[in-house]
Amino acid sequence: MALFFDSAWFDARLKAAGLARADAAAALGLSAEEISELWKDQRELSAGDVRILAGLLAAPPAEIASRAGVSTPVPKELPADALAERLERVERALAEIKALLLELRAKPR
Repeated sequence: MALFFDSAWFDARLKAAGLARADAAAALGLSAEEISELWKDQRELSAGDVRILAGLLAAPPAEIASRAGVSTPVPKELPADALAERLERVERALAEIKALLLELRAKPR
């Protein structure tokens, strides 16, 4: 486990994926300044951030957490049925939003 954020490893993984720090920032919803703080070990990753970076860099979440520093949490694995339930809720919400938008478009202005 890395004591501090392993910026060289993260930069190498980004480069191998054809990505830059700006892409990691966008995926995490961070500004350029915030991603720079992360790379300088002045900002910590959350378990959700670890999950996002794992997907972006095609690396196991445990390795991302390990390379991000000693205090970085490893996200818990979600059971497949929990993911299916979450996806179903998201799909229902999208359907409701679509219906509302269609209703708004139909109203005269």
